Amino acid sequence: MLSADYIIGLTDGEGSFTTFIYPPSTKRGSRYHRVEFRYYIHLREDELPLLREVKNFFGCGNIYFQKDRRPNHRNGYRFEISSKQKISEVVIPFFKKYPLHGTGRKNDFRIFCKIFKITKDKKHLKEKDAEEIKKLKDKMHK
Repeated sequence: MLSADYIIGLTDGEGSFTTFIYPPSTKRGSRYHRVEFRYYIHLREDELPLLREVKNFFGCGNIYFQKDRRPNHRNGYRFEISSKQKISEVVIPFFKKYPLHGTGRKNDFRIFCKIFKITKDKKHLKEKDAEEIKKLKDKMHK
């Protein structure tokens, strides 16, 4: 069984908190922006058993195969949680209780939480909120 400290270390080294913001889609009849959230850990192909343990630890999420076409790189797997409900109920509380150590990931998580808070109670994301999210997102992954 993995420990919280192990998950923190693994996330500091191989994890990511990211958001995607999509403009309104007239094809889908939407007038509002849409935001997706993802927490993931990406590991080499031979580390699939470890990602299965991570999935069991969190009790949610999915594992996806990732083909890597870059020279000198190997295929891998990505454990990912993208459900807003699970981000709210599992991911954010976990990383607030067990803080990250690395400055970069810690900063990304802080911004991730700010963006989540902006979108949490708003069913329709207006242009003003979308611009604020874009500015915050630009500060991630530095």
